[in-house]
Amino acid sequence: MKIRITAGMLMALIINMMYAKGIGVTQGIAAREAGSEIWVSTLFAIIQGAGAAWLTAAAVVKCGDRELIDGAGFVMGKWAGKAAALLSFVFFTGAFATIMLTFVYHLMDYFLPQFPTYSFILVALWVGGLGAFHGLEVMARTAFVGVFTILLLNISLLTGSLTEFDIRNLAPLFEYGIWKSVWASRNFDTDWAMGTMAAGIVIPLVSKRDSWSRTSVVSVLMGGLLVLMWPILETGVLSAEVTGQYVVSCMQLARSAHLGFFIQRYEMIMIAFFATSSLVQIMLCLFCASHSLSKVVGLKDYRPMLVPACLLLGASSYWVVADHTRAMTFAQYYWPPLALGVAVLLPAVLLLGGTVKGKLAAGQKSEADGANAVGEEPETETVQGTAEGNSKKPKRKLRRTGIPNGEGGV
Repeated sequence: MKIRITAGMLMALIINMMYAKGIGVTQGIAAREAGSEIWVSTLFAIIQGAGAAWLTAAAVVKCGDRELIDGAGFVMGKWAGKAAALLSFVFFTGAFATIMLTFVYHLMDYFLPQFPTYSFILVALWVGGLGAFHGLEVMARTAFVGVFTILLLNISLLTGSLTEFDIRNLAPLFEYGIWKSVWASRNFDTDWAMGTMAAGIVIPLVSKRDSWSRTSVVSVLMGGLLVLMWPILETGVLSAEVTGQYVVSCMQLARSAHLGFFIQRYEMIMIAFFATSSLVQIMLCLFCASHSLSKVVGLKDYRPMLVPACLLLGASSYWVVADHTRAMTFAQYYWPPLALGVAVLLPAVLLLGGTVKGKLAAGQKSEADGANAVGEEPETETVQGTAEGNSKKPKRKLRRTGIPNGEGGV
């Protein structure tokens, strides 16, 4: 039996996919570019992400309710489908590296500095691979818990940071024009790109087809609004200059929060709330990567490719995360064009190709129906003419003999 999930499960998965990196590494990178306008950049990115979510859902529908990889095969042929699968695997390989950047630096830089880097990656692969093995439904139910912990994290941090908030740190606005904020929004665009690409694989499994587009758009909007609080607080509490100095700026914001007189190390509570959402992100990324790899080699089930996917993603992410400079260079300069190129261009091409193929199929069908109608029409006229001729022949014969119609002769 094919697995089905609800629209709420899809929403929870997308929100968790966007959140963890969006509140941590992304805001520090954006602060170094946009300064105090990082919250404006995040707002622009949310609007762009809603459009990309609609584009992805529309592409799935136009490809005959097929996910992006199968849709590429449907529109452009078998080898195009394999190329799309390989491109999707490369995307989730890069996404996993940025996820590990967030996961490892949260734990290693603030709590366990003496632990080797590979130990964090092995734990993430073990827990994430176990969740991915048990299937999408298990991950989706765990995502509900992740959304609940996200809400707890946001509410508690907002409560503990308001006393330190200075609205003057948000000024000036658009000091160097609006383009600077729009350009810096590409950093958060990479976060919704992970959500929309995962949705492009998961959407066909959602039970209610009519809700696909609406759920995708609302999910990105809600996930973006949950992240939007962080750049506002980071700028108002820490200032943009301080935010840009940290790799994981959200942890420094958590250290500045005060929840009463007895909870002094709030970052310990934060990491507990943060961990669930981050693990859901890891699970879904491994699931999508192994699914893409199974399409490359032509398998129907993703589970046989889960171990190879874990090995490839683990090795590549370790190479990125092992050096802080390499990790930040990758996240700031190489990852945005790769992520946006795949997450926007692939659904756009499939939407255009699916639309053209649908119109061509409709035109061929109408031509075939017209040809059938023309072929059947002469046969109908011949039968009608024969019937009329048969009905008129006795009348002509009776007129020649002088016998009126309906009267008998001797």
